[in-house]
Amino acid sequence: MKTTSVVGAVLGTVFRVAAVILVVYLIYQGSEICYDYGYRVFTEPAMTSEERARTVRVTITSDMSPWDIGKLLESRGMVRDGKLFVLQYYLSENLKDVGPGVFDLNTSMTAEDIMAAMVQEKPKEDSEKDEQ
Repeated sequence: MKTTSVVGAVLGTVFRVAAVILVVYLIYQGSEICYDYGYRVFTEPAMTSEERARTVRVTITSDMSPWDIGKLLESRGMVRDGKLFVLQYYLSENLKDVGPGVFDLNTSMTAEDIMAAMVQEKPKEDSEKDEQ
């Protein structure tokens, strides 16, 4: 009877240690992924250099969400990761100004350049009212 309680205690301790190691490992892996993603939000380079760049025509409709735009740009080879583009979109200063239209984008553009190219200009009526 003593032997079984000792074996049970040892197995319980081994199980607890293994569980702690697993939790620490998962936290480490998760933090590494989060750091990498956070770093890429602000430093993601363009897909190609200017010498190898190609122009891609992209049509953005008014019913497209940022998620849809990110998937479209990823499928067209404009960005490496559509989900990362969505984060960059929400952190961009052009957030409210990006609108629907047909855009000629270049693979040498960064995500920030792409969003700047998709900015809709204010109609002249609005800019004239602002001046008065």
